[in-house]
This record gives sequence, C-alpha cells and structure tokens, in this order.
Amino acid sequence: MDNRYYQRQRQRPVRSRYSQNTSAPVGRKYQQRRSPSHRRGQRRVPIRQDIRGRLILVWLTLMVGILGLLLHVFRLQIIDGPRLSRQAQGQQSTMMTPFVPRHAIVDRQGNALAIDQPTYILYVHPRLFKLAPETVATRLSPLIDQPADELLQAFSQAESGIRITDRLSRGKAQGIAALDIDGLDLEAHQQRYYPQEELFSHIVGFVNVDREGQAGVEYELQEQLERPVERLMLRRTGQGNVLPEGVPESAIQHDDLQLRLTVDTQLQRMVKERLQTTLNEYSTERGTVIVMDVETGAIRAMVTEPTFDPNAYFEMNPEDFRNWAVSDPLEPGSTFKPINVAIALESGKLQPNQSFYDGGFIEVGGWTIKNADSQYGGHGQITPTDIIKYSSNVGMVQIMQLLEPDQYYTWLKQIGLGSLSGVDLPFESPGNLKPRSDFTNTRVERATTSFGQGFTITPIQLVQLQAAIANGGTLVTPHVVQGLYNDEEQLQWRPNRPRPEQLFSEETSQAVLEMMEVVVKDGTGKTAQIPGYRIAGKTGTAQKASSRGGYDTENKVTSFVGILPVEAPRYVVVASIDSPKGSNIFGSTVAAPIVKSVMEYLIARDAIPPSQ
Repeated sequence: MDNRYYQRQRQRPVRSRYSQNTSAPVGRKYQQRRSPSHRRGQRRVPIRQDIRGRLILVWLTLMVGILGLLLHVFRLQIIDGPRLSRQAQGQQSTMMTPFVPRHAIVDRQGNALAIDQPTYILYVHPRLFKLAPETVATRLSPLIDQPADELLQAFSQAESGIRITDRLSRGKAQGIAALDIDGLDLEAHQQRYYPQEELFSHIVGFVNVDREGQAGVEYELQEQLERPVERLMLRRTGQGNVLPEGVPESAIQHDDLQLRLTVDTQLQRMVKERLQTTLNEYSTERGTVIVMDVETGAIRAMVTEPTFDPNAYFEMNPEDFRNWAVSDPLEPGSTFKPINVAIALESGKLQPNQSFYDGGFIEVGGWTIKNADSQYGGHGQITPTDIIKYSSNVGMVQIMQLLEPDQYYTWLKQIGLGSLSGVDLPFESPGNLKPRSDFTNTRVERATTSFGQGFTITPIQLVQLQAAIANGGTLVTPHVVQGLYNDEEQLQWRPNRPRPEQLFSEETSQAVLEMMEVVVKDGTGKTAQIPGYRIAGKTGTAQKASSRGGYDTENKVTSFVGILPVEAPRYVVVASIDSPKGSNIFGSTVAAPIVKSVMEYLIARDAIPPSQ
C-alpha cells in the first residue's frame, strides 16, 4: 500500500465541538456502527421520566379500555341480554298467518256463487315518476276507468304512497304493469268475488274487508267457510324479505271442499226477472218469491227485492241488506185460512161437509167483521170448501169459534207461531203472537186470527206451513245448505236439522189440499190455472198495520200460495208483494200471475207430466 496513504491515517484527529467525549475521535460513531463490540461494557443511559409516564398512561388506558369492554359485554350478555334477544328476534323474524281461502259456495249444479280470487291495489309514488304526471295520467286512465284530470288531482296529494284504486282484476293489473312506468306500485291480495252479483245476495251474503261474513250463509256458516289457522314464525333478511328456508309446507293450505246450496241458478234468475217485472208494473219496490221442495224443505229459489251487489256492498244502502222474507214478519191474511181449517179438522171440531151461514158480516165482541166482497152481500149456506174458495172471513170466524179459546191458542203455538222456522239464514224473526191471556179473553182477537190478521209471520214461515199441507201434514225445516262436498262428490259435513214433525194427519192435509185446488179451479185463484195440471192455491190481500194504530187503508200486502201438482205435490211457491199501487190490487191480480209463471217454468224444467 502507498506509504503516503498510511501516514495520513496516523495523523492527529480533529476534535468535534458536538462530541460529549472530547477525547473521542470524530469518526467514533461511525466506527461503533461498524463494530457493535465497541459498545460492550459501556454504562446504560437511564430512561427519562417523561417517557416512563407516557408508558404508564398508555398501560392504564389499555386497562381501562379492556375493563370497559368487559363491562359492556357483561351488560349486553347478562343485563340487557333478554331484551336484546327479543328485539333481535323481532327484527330477524316475522309472524305470518297462512292464507287459507274460504270455501267456495256453489249452487246445486255446481255453478259458482262465491269464490276467492286475487285482486290488486294500485299505489302511485309521484316523486319516482320519470315521465310527466300528465303523461302517466293519460296512459293510466283507460286501464282503471278514471278520468285523467282526476288522476292528476290525486297525484298532487302527496309525494308517495297515494292509493288510487283497489279490486283491480288480474288482467287490469297486467295491463298496468305492461306500461312499465316508474312510480306505479301494484299490491296483490285476495278478495271474495260473487260471480252472480245481485242474484243470490240475500242467500249468499258477503264478507267485509276483514273477511268476516256479514249476511247470508257467509255470516251463518262463518266457521265452516273459513277455518282458523295457527300463525307461523319465519326468518327474514335485514331488508325485511322472508327467507325461503324453514317455511313449512303448511304455510299455503288448500282443500277442495265446496259449500253446496240447494238453490238453482237458472230458476233463481227466471224468478227474479218475473218479480222485477211485477214490481215495475205496480210501482213498488218490495217483493219476495220463494220456491221450496215440499218433502225435504230444500229451497230452490228465494228472491227478495230490493237487493244489492255483494261485490260493491260498501256502495249499497245498508237497508237493502235485509232479507225481509226471513227477517220482516207481516200479517199473512187469507193465505193463513187453509192452516186454520187444518187445525179445526185435526182437532175434531170441524167436519169437511159441515155447513155455515155467510150473511156478509158478523158481530164479534162489539166489532163488525165483513168479507172483502161484502158489498155484494153474503154467500149464504157454505161448506169449508166454499169458505176457502170464496175466502170468506165470516165463515172462518164461525169455524174457529168451534174450538175452545185455550185449545185454539195451543194449536197456534204447536204449529210454530211466535217461533223460528229454523231456516239456515241469519237474522230470522219469530213473528208475533199475542199473549195467551189476551187471546183467550178477547173474542175479537180469536176472530181476526181466523182470517190471518192480528198476528205476524214471515214469508219463510208461511212457506213452511203450506208445505205441511202439501206433503201429508209434516213440518219440515226450510234450508238452503246441502253441505260441504269434496271434488269427488263426497259429503264431508252437513248441518244438523231437527227431525220433521207430524202436525196434521194425511187425511186432514189431503182434505185441505183439495179445498185449495177448488180455489184455483173456481175461486179467487183462477189466474194461476195451468191447462192440464192440478194446481192448489190460496190468495191473500192483507191490510198493513199502521204505526198510528189500526190499519193503513192505502197499503196492502198481496200474496198467493201455489202447490204443484195436487196429485203428487213437489213444490210450494209463495209470492208476496208489499204495497203495490193501482186500482185493482189483490192477491189474485198481483201475486198469482207470478206464481203461475214460476210453476210453468218448473213444469218445463222438471218435465212434470200433465195430471191424469
């Protein structure tokens, strides 16, 4: 190596003013970094006090934090655990009631009268519109049958969540969805739908928004039509969507049961049209027609006016919900005379050929009772058949005077006056019969009862009693329900009805039936004659009780009872028209033609052969 380089390294080093050790060469730090062994044996420099304090503070902070976390965990897990668990369960799960459609209601041929179907509610959210509100209204208007200007007015009510319409059909909902307009929201739900609309409203009834029956069999058989189900706990996401896993198969239930009624849709429609024609002709609104099988009590048709549309019950007059054929008792008038004759015959107090004198009027307890045709004088010597034929009030008073007052009253109670008929429709009225003491102690009460006034019954009870004349004396229960059937026509449930009760003997009922045949053949019911067929019947023209007491001379209830055919009765038909207007207002002119039309239809439909 060059000696000059070696000599430079041996020269005296320059001292640094920054070095603590003045004897140390300037290059010592450099030498120490290169030779760590030079630090061995040196004294450790003590940690300054400020650094120690910082370390203690950091350590204490960590300890306090850990302790706080432990306390927080203790509070969450032990103290607030149960509450938070319930809150989490509420956020992560939902209670759902499985939708179980009400059983469908069908007529005796299986025609649908009430079904469940999907419908839709339309909401709009104007703040989400990407099109002009005018454009949205114009495109939406024809699909929901609402004017565009009304829709624009509705859009201005709020920025979101405006309910525009409900009960939209699936087809209309699909049309709205096809518009592909932002801000339109369709919400699906189930709705009870009545395909026949007004035709069976008083029989079938309707359900409200809570799916609770409010009238008809929907109300009467709520338990059978809609079964209670248990609510299910289902998990959901943070956005509220139900998770599919864990949903039991029972969440969507279905069965094939249908509630089958005894009514006939075609017959019901024909009866409704005929009744409506008569109501229009005589300028009145109230009327009813009932067709019943005399052997079983099955109602084949029951039309009551005024009526309502169960699909839009919320727009209807609540007064029209009343099925007054069941709920409104009226005085039956002369249609009750055959029942009184049957009572007198069955009690043994009257003989079929017994003679009475009809002078046109009779005095009873200081009251004068007249015939409806008393202006033409009396009918002279007459038999029970003549009394029914001419509808003689005077003759009926004399017949019922043959019975002891208490005996007569007992019979009236026995046939069901003041009681329910048992029909499987809601809100039936039992009618009204005076207390026994008033009836037995007041002669005129018994006299007016003999020709069908002074007490009240409903049209359905009148049908029931007339059927007892037609079927051999048996009191059957009127009904509209057959039962619940599956799709294999197997009966799964049916109502429990009382056993038929024998009121009159066959001899008594046959005798009265033949008297009623004379009414149609030669008496007040000639307007119900059908060539080739034996028809029994009875007219009735009853005054209406006035709210001021006594009777309303301007308003009457005209009725007619028809039985077809006499030799083998199958049907009893009752028509009752309340307060018809006109100059020739009688049961024979107003109600009897309706019954004739109905019986002609039954003859054609059932191919009933002519009488021999």
